[in-house]
Amino acid sequence: MQQFDLIVIGSGPGGYRAAVLAALRGFSVAIVEKGEWGGCCLNRGCVPKKAWHHTAKLVAAGRGFAGRGIRGTLTPDLEAAWQHQKRVVSTVRASYTDYLKRLGVTTVNGRARFTDPHTLAIEGGSPLEGHNIIIATGSHPYVPANLPLVPGRVLTTDDLFDAPPPPGRRVALIGSGVVGTEFAFILSMLGREVLWLTHAEPLSRTRFSKPALKTLGEGLGKLGIRARTRSRAARAGVTPEGVVVTLPDGSMETVDWLLLGSGRIPHTEGLNLAAAGVGTNAAGFIEVNDFLETAAPHIYAIGDVANPAMTSNHALAEAAVAVANVVATRSRARDGASVPEVVYSALELARVGLGEDQAEDEGREPAVGFAAFEVNPAALGQDEGAGFVRLVADMDNGELLGAEVVGADAGELIQQIAREYGNSDALARIAGTRYNHPTRSEELLNAAETLAARWGLKQQVFGT
Repeated sequence: MQQFDLIVIGSGPGGYRAAVLAALRGFSVAIVEKGEWGGCCLNRGCVPKKAWHHTAKLVAAGRGFAGRGIRGTLTPDLEAAWQHQKRVVSTVRASYTDYLKRLGVTTVNGRARFTDPHTLAIEGGSPLEGHNIIIATGSHPYVPANLPLVPGRVLTTDDLFDAPPPPGRRVALIGSGVVGTEFAFILSMLGREVLWLTHAEPLSRTRFSKPALKTLGEGLGKLGIRARTRSRAARAGVTPEGVVVTLPDGSMETVDWLLLGSGRIPHTEGLNLAAAGVGTNAAGFIEVNDFLETAAPHIYAIGDVANPAMTSNHALAEAAVAVANVVATRSRARDGASVPEVVYSALELARVGLGEDQAEDEGREPAVGFAAFEVNPAALGQDEGAGFVRLVADMDNGELLGAEVVGADAGELIQQIAREYGNSDALARIAGTRYNHPTRSEELLNAAETLAARWGLKQQVFGT
């Protein structure tokens, strides 16, 4: 039986990063993967979706090309875009596996199952023994009982990335969350007529501010993309004419295919967690403490399988926490508030920390610094003036409580703020940074200076 300092189950972003970090610290590491290397994020999530999002942005931008002196039109091709994302995924996967090999990480293909707290049986292979184990098995799509899957007709986003898109132009999209909001934009720009069916307003269950959601809604609306709210699909049936979707009011819509963006559930099936003494909660997530330890202290769980936030960003952050605690027990606690959250749609929405309302709920008195992109020279030059930067600070001591960025490149800009989040002098560091001009990032400086001037925080921000 092979023995390792650390065994990681799952090769998604969290599992992969955990294996890399442990190997860089000199640990003997094995990583086990039952499917394609890279997990959902690489093969059916963030990576291919980001490729599609960029293509969709180019198509959307093309509507304004004539005003920039560019003649001609762009014609989207979803099938060609699908082939492009496959090439991107293959390139990244090859890089992943090559790096693991160069670090000396043992890669094991097969389904893992606990036989005791330190031992894993591997389907079709030899058992492994680990002094420490990290569970990073991710999640899989939730399929409502009233909307059963039908190959090529009723499918999940996983299915959409696994095989070329089904024929037909009219698509029903189910879901008001991040996945639904992103795919409403992507599929619409890539040539599909999208019937976006939701119960709630898009992203209403997230922590993005009302101004952020309003700005996104306006951006989607300009492209003709709108959710039909209070229209949760009651059922769907496949006929020779297409997929017939029945709505709550009894009306019916016929589409060529239906895409489920109805959420995901943690993947623990087949792990035999009971043999390891590891438990799950009522929602199916593995129970962990602030150090990501399960009920068995040498077994950790990270990412979607343990965190309801279910983002790759959280999985990556938690990988670093878990490995730090493998190195030195309980040396680092997780801090979910410091992890950026990003939505890629007609506009990008990004946030970190607390919003204004959450700060008030915690008994803080928030001060807000605001700067809009509508007068930013770089944004105007790119015809992308929609959006803003909002910094939220404690009025008493100037502590940076959170931030929100809406607009082009928000996912990149939020990282400049997240880097400072948690530092007592975060606002001073943002204000003291030297910025290239003209850039969108200058609005971070403007928001910090506005906050200082409006709320009497000049000492905390400027140091004088």
